[in-house]
Amino acid sequence: MSSSRSSLGRRTTESRGAPQRSARSDRSTPRTSADVFDEAGFLSLTPERARVLLLVAARPTTYALVAVVVLMLAALLSSGSNLAGTSGAIAAGWLAAHQVPLVIGKTPLELLPLLPTGLLVWLTARDCARAVEPDSSRADLGWLVGAALAGPLLVTAVCLAVAEDASGVVALQPPNTLAAFGWVGAVHLVGAAGGIASRNRRRLFIAARLPDWAVAGIFGAGRTVVRLLVCAAAVVLVSFFAHWSRIGDTFHAAGNAAGVLGLILLSLAYLPNVVVATVGVLVGACAQFGDASISVFSVVGGPIPALPLMAAVPTGPAEGWWPLLLVIPAAVGVLGGLDIGRTSHDRAAAPWATLCSAALATVVFVLLGVVAGGDLGSFGHLGLDPIFVVVSFVCLATAGYVGLVFARWFVIPIGAPMTAHEDDYDDHYYEDDYYDDSAHYDDHYEDEYDEYDDEYEDYVGPDFEAELVDGELVEEQPAIATARAAGGNTVPDIVDAEVVEADLPESDRVDGR
Repeated sequence: MSSSRSSLGRRTTESRGAPQRSARSDRSTPRTSADVFDEAGFLSLTPERARVLLLVAARPTTYALVAVVVLMLAALLSSGSNLAGTSGAIAAGWLAAHQVPLVIGKTPLELLPLLPTGLLVWLTARDCARAVEPDSSRADLGWLVGAALAGPLLVTAVCLAVAEDASGVVALQPPNTLAAFGWVGAVHLVGAAGGIASRNRRRLFIAARLPDWAVAGIFGAGRTVVRLLVCAAAVVLVSFFAHWSRIGDTFHAAGNAAGVLGLILLSLAYLPNVVVATVGVLVGACAQFGDASISVFSVVGGPIPALPLMAAVPTGPAEGWWPLLLVIPAAVGVLGGLDIGRTSHDRAAAPWATLCSAALATVVFVLLGVVAGGDLGSFGHLGLDPIFVVVSFVCLATAGYVGLVFARWFVIPIGAPMTAHEDDYDDHYYEDDYYDDSAHYDDHYEDEYDEYDDEYEDYVGPDFEAELVDGELVEEQPAIATARAAGGNTVPDIVDAEVVEADLPESDRVDGR
């Protein structure tokens, strides 16, 4: 009785009567690498699996490519340019959406909008999450990740060839090939990994054998990142409306309605970049805009890009109440400490989950700052100050520790039972059985069982089938011995017996008693 895995999350079971090769014959026959991959499922590409993988490879790529073509054609037609450089513009749009650094003429363009990249990650993650099943094997996941990367990388190869040919028509220098494939692969790999992890979080944690404080820190960091981004977006929106009078100056160079619409769309595309820079300002670091910089303590003037969104950037001296904005990340950190106090075993003397949450959140923001920043022609470098790493960790760790201590003193006293992340991922990850090494599943025992099964099959033959008989295990009753008070003799053991009548003909029936 063996089973083989077919399409993503589906199984097909072989017939019981089908003969199987014994383990001895398998050991005598030399195995090739193709046999190993076939047994792992890499070569068993069923039609159902092929259809799912084709959707994963083609759907996000098609959506992104159609959007780039529409936007580039609209931009060229609205500006009155000829369509000679359409192919080059489309190739540049595809590469820019994946954060591939470009050079227009002699002007480097590394500061690229983050919104299209985020949409691409979300599309890839959504399709991968729909395609994966909770019981998918490693082969299924390998096929899925390969499909998620195959479509975008194929389009990237075409765009690189088009950019090479269009360099003589438009002022677009061919980008670095390795950097282009690396950025495109990284964007879709993050999306695929996020989609798979969203459906198999419990399996990933079990496979990694992470301690409980690390798991609590991961979930705490995720909540902290989301809260800080939401607060930063709210601050940008308030500042934008506070400087509404300066917005009209940014539309003077638009020319017509199409230009105004283009500036609005460009501002929306760069909105995540500004939000990430605002996070750095809120925690006490500086956001650099070339020669200009801004923090809650000072403002250094300088040229900034003429986008309506940049009207939210203050140009005057720092106001005396701006340091009060530091309360926002502190409140987020305290709230994260309270959450960790409810979902972990952290205490004042061992705040490992709190420190893990602060460190992971800082790492995520640093990566976002690297992707959201870069050089922008004559404006110089735009992004976060390097001191952000230290300031962010200290702020989140200190505030989180305060929240943890408050939780231990007032919310959940020390020694009270702790809740776990049972709702965040499936089936009670924090059950005591998981942390019991004797109860934890080990592949070693499965290998021993398979070896014993192969030896038993060699003994009885591959076609032997045992008949299952229903039975009930009855505990053996102890013998009853009593002593006679008068004679001192013991009564022999009493054994209850039941004679089962055999299936004999009616004429030969014998009374068992």
